[in-house]
Amino acid sequence: MSGPGSQALVIDRPGTYRLVPHRERPPGPGEALVRVHAVGVCGSDRELLNGTRPAGYARYPVVPGHEWSGTVEAVGPDVPAALTGRKVVGEGFRNCQVCERCHTGEPTLCTAGYEETGFTVPGAMAPTLTLPSRLLHPLPEDADLTAAALLEPAACAAAAALRAGARPGDRVAVVGTGALGLLTAQLLAAVSPRLLTVIGRHPERAGQARACGAHEYRTSDRLDGTGGFDVVVEAAGAPDSARTAAALLRRGGRLVLTGIPAPGAAGPGPAELVVRQLDVRTVFGAPPAAWAHAVRAFAAGLLDPLPLITHRLPLTAFEEAIALVRDDPAVGKVVLHPDGVPTCRPVLEP
Repeated sequence: MSGPGSQALVIDRPGTYRLVPHRERPPGPGEALVRVHAVGVCGSDRELLNGTRPAGYARYPVVPGHEWSGTVEAVGPDVPAALTGRKVVGEGFRNCQVCERCHTGEPTLCTAGYEETGFTVPGAMAPTLTLPSRLLHPLPEDADLTAAALLEPAACAAAAALRAGARPGDRVAVVGTGALGLLTAQLLAAVSPRLLTVIGRHPERAGQARACGAHEYRTSDRLDGTGGFDVVVEAAGAPDSARTAAALLRRGGRLVLTGIPAPGAAGPGPAELVVRQLDVRTVFGAPPAAWAHAVRAFAAGLLDPLPLITHRLPLTAFEEAIALVRDDPAVGKVVLHPDGVPTCRPVLEP
């Protein structure tokens, strides 16, 4: 059970949040109660706080937190008792399970409407989280739960990698050096491309990109003569990143867009898509197959999110965490610990 001093974070409305006493919700039929170990902070959490998340994709008041890891403490009726005590991560989309899109394995396109942990239903910025057990993915017993908190963006990266369909020997590029871009690079490196190039804004990210499997790193202002890629994944969401990514492709190449740019952002026009016969695919969230792919890669040691984490803070440092989530080469992934940082607020070297 949560202790007397346990707190949850609630965003009441754009620009306003508070810490409140946490009340566990016992698991009902088909549900599990998870003790949260760590929760990642990303740009969409900042959008939620600022009120800039697209209409229909937020509901206030809400406990944020969609990137998380933890341990199952209790299960409700109709849930295998063996799940208790397991380390887990969990999918965020609360799909209806009965519409045509859900039946074809595309719950992120559920026609019943959008519901997601941390945006429209309570998230993981609290000591415990109660959710449908069908959304859980058990981890190996020796899994690092701090690293595992990044398996939600890793699942989105896996969705991009699967949509990219890169094959051994392909020339592949990733535009973006945030967590999504670097996790995508790790997953694409496992395909054995002939060339894997990561493109970003900051020269300081070169070492990290190479550690994630890139053969080369280029800054976005030095792309003259760069092109001919078979596959390019855009993972930045910057105003010009879609156009940059498209320009890198050979004719007939495949473009995967994962970032959500601001309104008015530039991208390839219809004429360019037709004349160059570009194959454009998009990713929003991660279906179960992508989650399974990311969890398998993590368990096999092909995916290592831990080096991307640069800050580990208590939940009470939420405002500091949000301030850190910006385009700064010295800041990687920020992780909060609702039950307190296991050690004395370490800051890992990027």
